[in-house]
Amino acid sequence: MSQKNNDGKRSARERLQEQRRKEEARAKRKRSLIAGAVVLAVLGVGAGVAALVATSGKKDEQKAAGPLIAPQGATGKDDLAIPVGNPAAKATLTVYEDFRCPACAQFENGYRDTVHALQDKGQLKAEYHIVTLIDKNLHGTGSLNAANAAACAQDAGKFLAYHDELYKNQPPETDDAYGKKPRLLELAGKVGGLESPSFEKCVDEGTHNTWVKKSQESFSSSSYRATPTVLLNGKSIYGDMSNPLTPEKLRQMVAAAQKGGKPNAARKSASPSRSLSPAG
Repeated sequence: MSQKNNDGKRSARERLQEQRRKEEARAKRKRSLIAGAVVLAVLGVGAGVAALVATSGKKDEQKAAGPLIAPQGATGKDDLAIPVGNPAAKATLTVYEDFRCPACAQFENGYRDTVHALQDKGQLKAEYHIVTLIDKNLHGTGSLNAANAAACAQDAGKFLAYHDELYKNQPPETDDAYGKKPRLLELAGKVGGLESPSFEKCVDEGTHNTWVKKSQESFSSSSYRATPTVLLNGKSIYGDMSNPLTPEKLRQMVAAAQKGGKPNAARKSASPSRSLSPAG
């Protein structure tokens, strides 16, 4: 075979190979374009879904938070205090407490009879500020749910009786039993006239949750650092281990307030020290 024929065959083969390479390159580009379009489409759909989820999440969060609804009769700045007793009393006991706080239960269970007796005589009014320190420190929802339930009881005119039941039946600090709403509804059965469809709905829906959270925010921004914080006419009277309060001293200070005097510092006594729940 002549050299001319060999060159012609090689040229033909080279042309065929070149054509094949061009076709493969075009096919590869086409596949890449299709794949890119699919990826963009997926990303676009994904972004849309993510945006939808994010928007939905925000809406759910807003729905879960709900409007700020103060319980009926709430007073003070931003309606964050629940009042109990004679509004005209010259002595005002201000209490910041958490229904999961064992030190709060110690105060309430130890001074309940004295406080109630003074209230019944019209000599003392109380203002309760309910906070959620234990939920913050130990996690859970017991402080929040119990506070909301107490606010629901206030709507029904049964705050003090339900408040007392919550402390009488307080679970251990690490047990978030009040995070379970059926337990809160069960305790309502111990308060005559509290059980009702409206109370149950208020507890189940967390009607006053945003109000409770506002109360905690207010407490966190204050100078108070532990629960219970107990004030008589603005003066702290509880928690000083070296100068502890007693029921008798409380009666004396309230009597002094009736005469226009100011609460005196309690004298030292052998009363046991009290452990407060600090803010986180």
